[in-house]
Amino acid sequence: MPDVLLLLPDFLLILCGFVLCRYSALNRPVWEAAERLVYYLLFPVLLFNSIVRTPLHLGSTAELAIGGLATVLAGVAFAYALRGLPWWRSESLREMHASGAQVAFRFSSFIALAVAERLLGAQGVAWVALLIALCVPVCNIAAVWPLARHGGHGYWRELARNPLILSTVAGLLANLLGLRLPEPAALTLHRIGLAALPLGLMAVGAGLRFGALKQAPGLACAILSIRHLMLPLVALIMAEALKLQAEQGAMLLMFAALPTASSAYVLAVRMGGNGPFVAGLVTLSTLLGMLSLPLWLMVLKHL
Repeated sequence: MPDVLLLLPDFLLILCGFVLCRYSALNRPVWEAAERLVYYLLFPVLLFNSIVRTPLHLGSTAELAIGGLATVLAGVAFAYALRGLPWWRSESLREMHASGAQVAFRFSSFIALAVAERLLGAQGVAWVALLIALCVPVCNIAAVWPLARHGGHGYWRELARNPLILSTVAGLLANLLGLRLPEPAALTLHRIGLAALPLGLMAVGAGLRFGALKQAPGLACAILSIRHLMLPLVALIMAEALKLQAEQGAMLLMFAALPTASSAYVLAVRMGGNGPFVAGLVTLSTLLGMLSLPLWLMVLKHL
């Protein structure tokens, strides 16, 4: 499959959810139940199982790990900084920022693993799995903060009961302690997790309202520019500063250029944020990723 078509199946799943919600008996109440299933079961199981099965060998990959964390933290800083800009200080725009800021720094783990395998095989998968294990907790903690702050929720209480954060922390602890699930249990969790991506993407389509993006086109453009322009540039700078070998530099750039996570929409809805706005951002990020990811990899080849 050409690189530009790598994300086409994800976009088609979003489109499928959009059509089903509007032109079939699978209407909005059905998808609200599906969102709860994804948020409280499917995505947590996927994250836990992925992290538990990921070998964390930091010795030979410390620089890559530092580069990945620095890139994600830069995305968090850029996204949070948007709140302080004077032209986005109305209450409605603050709500959209609180909901959509996470789109700037969260990433699709499934797509990361698929592209890594395509580029460098098993070695690429191992490197990207390490980045996922280290950066998913950071992204989820950073995503909850603006939503909890805007909604008036207790931040630590939200962290303590957020299923995505609990599952990633549990996965990291199990990994560091060397715990391994019996094969039947691991296989069951793996099969449950496989349902997370397709159902999560279809839920994005079901919640899609492009009109929500028209309410804040400048904010949407800024968030997507961070995700698809600024973070890849940060990754290139970090790769040079850390003197990463060529293959690890390619993995870091690919990681930084990924489209955002579909679970961003589900998190926004479950925490009372602006779901339609985030659904539009996720859809556009998936479309942009179809072009930007191959383009950034071409840029790296010519450097």
